[in-house]
Amino acid sequence: MTGRPTTRVGRRVVLTGAGAISSIGVGITEFLAGLRAGRSEVRPISAFDTAGFEYANGCEVTGFEPKRWIERLDPEHLGRAAQFTVAAARMAATDAGLRQDTLARGRVLIAVGTTDGETRDLDLLVEQDAAEQGAMDPVIARRASASRLATSVAREFALTDVEAVTIPTACAAGNYAIGYGLDAIRSGEVDLAFCGGGDAICRKTFAGFYRLGTIAPEQCQPFDLNRQGILTGEGAGVLVLESLDSALARGARIHAEILGYGLNCDAYHQVAPLGESVADCMRLAVADAGIEPRDVDLISAHGTGTKANDSTEAKAIHAVFGDRPPRTVSMKSMLGHTMGAASALAAIGCAMALEHGFIPPTVNHVETDPECDLDCVPNESVAADLRIVQNNGLAFGGNNAVVILGRYDRGAA
Repeated sequence: MTGRPTTRVGRRVVLTGAGAISSIGVGITEFLAGLRAGRSEVRPISAFDTAGFEYANGCEVTGFEPKRWIERLDPEHLGRAAQFTVAAARMAATDAGLRQDTLARGRVLIAVGTTDGETRDLDLLVEQDAAEQGAMDPVIARRASASRLATSVAREFALTDVEAVTIPTACAAGNYAIGYGLDAIRSGEVDLAFCGGGDAICRKTFAGFYRLGTIAPEQCQPFDLNRQGILTGEGAGVLVLESLDSALARGARIHAEILGYGLNCDAYHQVAPLGESVADCMRLAVADAGIEPRDVDLISAHGTGTKANDSTEAKAIHAVFGDRPPRTVSMKSMLGHTMGAASALAAIGCAMALEHGFIPPTVNHVETDPECDLDCVPNESVAADLRIVQNNGLAFGGNNAVVILGRYDRGAA
């Protein structure tokens, strides 16, 4: 199924604020520096007891101090995923130059994608129930709802004229949220949209991927011949979207333009991607953006580092872009798989690449798999004059979401 038109309609939509929390940097400045440097901070997972797992490396966020960013809410009453999301939203609002009075009088959408919500807290509650025969911590119980990822952002900004939704479309959820915000701004339904995703490392998801045999022992190597799987990660990425007219009227800095997006859900398999559906989703996004495949300068791939995902996605890219597709990178090689935050963080990375003229690398790369046959910009970032970038998000259950971003040149509009 698909919910996207094939022609571009409505107001132009731009990205004026971004907040990023990741294992390679907290805050947009550190995140940008990490992408440029090809940083990867893999370490043994500390979020839960990993006894019994043969290996348990991941990409955890360190140095995150929620009270530095969260102003109105008590971080102790927020789960870790909500802490990430609220902090990233506050960063994005500051980056966009949005004052409280501007937010208070505007019509605002908050759309947050997630895979696990506050499953980390649910894991704790289950442990407490098993160990203490029903004595669950009420503070943890109150903060465990996944809906709080979005509603907590509204509470942080004391918003009343707001729609706050949490989108649970797993690893494509960040792009789903961006597409939802794009439609709302295009149509004039809202004035501002906070869109993105957030997730925290938890036992349930790590164990699930481990049982599937898709956790890499040491490092994530997308598109490499000897890739062994994913590394679980965590963090949040939040983008502020608004119309171009609004951004120009208030003199906002514009990081990039959101040109279009595509969605589909094939329900082909619980975990295996369907190449034809992935290719169709890319075509939908390109058509919605009003461009041709040849116009795309760079693809930020879903690129998990698993055998099936990478080869299927690469074949779909070739089906759309031909024998010489654009350079194609995977930021998960640096960030790990941050689940619902993955495509949101990658979208911010795409915007930074457009604005600052570089391509983030695919790190840990030794030899490209001939079945993939992509220029994945191995190990070191490169300077590049980029105009249009495509950001792929693929999820379990055949939920695919692709977003197209463009460089905004103020004098060329």
